[in-house]
Amino acid sequence: MWLNKKIIRIISSLLIIFTIFTFSVVLASDDTVYVWSSESEPLSKETSAKVNHKDGEDEETEAKTNNTKETSAESDKEEKAEDNKSSNSLNLESEGAILIEQKTGQVLYEHNAHEKLRPASVTKVMSILLIMEALDSGQISLEDKVPCTEDAAGMGGSQIWLEVGEELTVDEMLKAICVVSANDCTVAMADYLCGSQEAFVDKMNERAKELGMNDTTFKNCHGIDEDGHVTSAYDIALMSRELLNNHPTILNYTTIWMDSLRNGESELVNTNKLIRNYKGATGLKTGSTSIALYNLSASATRDGLSLIAVIMKAPTTKIRFAEAQKLLDYGFSNYQYKELGTKGTVINEANVTKGVNSTVNLVLESDVGTLLKKGEDKNIEQAVNIDENLVAPLYEGQKVGEIIYKLDGKEIGKSNIVCERTVEKKTFFSIASYVYKNCFSLFRVS
Repeated sequence: MWLNKKIIRIISSLLIIFTIFTFSVVLASDDTVYVWSSESEPLSKETSAKVNHKDGEDEETEAKTNNTKETSAESDKEEKAEDNKSSNSLNLESEGAILIEQKTGQVLYEHNAHEKLRPASVTKVMSILLIMEALDSGQISLEDKVPCTEDAAGMGGSQIWLEVGEELTVDEMLKAICVVSANDCTVAMADYLCGSQEAFVDKMNERAKELGMNDTTFKNCHGIDEDGHVTSAYDIALMSRELLNNHPTILNYTTIWMDSLRNGESELVNTNKLIRNYKGATGLKTGSTSIALYNLSASATRDGLSLIAVIMKAPTTKIRFAEAQKLLDYGFSNYQYKELGTKGTVINEANVTKGVNSTVNLVLESDVGTLLKKGEDKNIEQAVNIDENLVAPLYEGQKVGEIIYKLDGKEIGKSNIVCERTVEKKTFFSIASYVYKNCFSLFRVS
């Protein structure tokens, strides 16, 4: 044991001398070691994306349709097919409709998308969004007991017949709202979160403005017809996208087909028939009244492509579901979501000048993806641009370049390229610390 310690002391002394000598030589050198060509090259490897009861709201009513009004929606996305965008080439009977891709928000089809119409219970998408935001912020929890107020118990339309003072958990309230569109549960949650339905509706309108829902005015939180309570297919798509993208746990409720509450005494059957009958359906909300007629925000995901189809003022419930399905079919048949890069993917290992470590991994800062027409992914190119001289110190997450993806010369996505970890600059103390740390790990005496 004594001999081993003596050997270690000798080795340590030699290492100190070696370190001082090496340090003086290394710092005298300042050559550029690493250069990456920025020429474009094909994207060679594809990456898979990672990602019967009545409606319960009001009886069916016949209505006139108006399919001649021109669409006033924004057309800033060049990828939109203009012939399908606003000409109603799908021959929809509904008064307003839109189809968007969920991740990007890109509009794939629209018909009278900005016409102000009564949303009926699709209103509850905003109510659910506010509930989910309260949950995710920690304001409330799923286990909280929510009492039924007098105004909640007095609601008409679809409900689960709550009695004044009866308590359900937030989890149970959400289930009733999402599955059977329970007006009483919606008002009970509004009272619980904001003290009154009026205060909750103010918050709904405030949130609508933040989301850019310029066609929308909410008068209540449940959707029963009220003068001035209007929105558009476009605005419904906006709030539906916000809910699905930022609060994905809502799918735990919107994908339920059948369930029950009150120890099995209250049966719940989803008002959205697509949940049972359409492949990949994920939600989202039905709505109908004798004036609003038949509305639906329908969401579905297949092969990494997530779509939202909104139907407003369909003349019958059958047409509502059929036209939502037609929109979704159109999207899945013609488009795909292409994942171009994943956050943290190593682009390459680069040499570092004057660094304690001689190399560092360069990685993507964020996920990159884009919506494409089917078949276009074969023509994607990528251009990588990296700082030519990487000199320590470098820090974890520090930008050192970017990667740009192009289709037919047009940029379709990009991400910063960043350092995977920190690389300290060489100094006497940093080198000595690095050497001794690695040396003694090898010669540690057990």
